[in-house]
Amino acid sequence: MGEEIKVLKVREEKKTEVRKHIIIVRAQHNFGVLTRITSLFAGRGYNIESLSVGKTNEPNVARITIVVNGDERIIEQIIKQLRKLIETLRVRDITNQPHIERELALIKVHAGTDSERNEIMRLVDIFRARIVDVYTDTYTIEITGDTEKIGAFIDLIRPFGLKDIARTGIVAITRESATRKLSYKEQQTD
Repeated sequence: MGEEIKVLKVREEKKTEVRKHIIIVRAQHNFGVLTRITSLFAGRGYNIESLSVGKTNEPNVARITIVVNGDERIIEQIIKQLRKLIETLRVRDITNQPHIERELALIKVHAGTDSERNEIMRLVDIFRARIVDVYTDTYTIEITGDTEKIGAFIDLIRPFGLKDIARTGIVAITRESATRKLSYKEQQTD
C-alpha cells in the first residue's frame, strides 16, 4: 500500500515566433566552407533569404552575412552546429543587437519619354540613389539602404517598366557604441 507515485515534469517548449535573423559568421576562406555552412540551413528546411560573403581585414578570413527566417530554438541549434565546423572562427546572431545593415541594388528601368525620365530622376534624387548608366530608353540606377528603402523605391519605379534588378543581399555590422557598452558590462560582472 506504500506505493510511491512519481510525477514527471514535462519541460514546456518555448513558443517563439518566426522572424528575420541576421547571422554573422567569420570563417577560414577555404574551398567548400560556404557549402558546408549553407547546408546546415538546408538540412533543417530553412531557406536563406540573403547571403553575402566577402574578405575581411584579416588574411584568409571571410565574413559571411546570412539572413534567414526562423524561430529562436532552430536558429540557436543552427548556430551551435556552425560553431562545430572546423573552419568557423566566430558565429553571432546580431538580430537583437544595435546594428547597421545595408543592401545594394542595380535596377534597369524603362525611361522612354521626357516626362518619364524627369520623374525617374526626381525619385532617384529623393531616395539618394544614382543613375550609373544611360541608354536611349533605359536608366540603370544604383541604390543602397535597408531592405525597406530599396523595396519602396522599386515599388515606385515599377510602373515605368522594370527591365532587370540585381541585389547584393544584406551586409550588417554591429554598432561600435553597442559593442563597447556590452564589453563594459561584461567587465563589470567579472
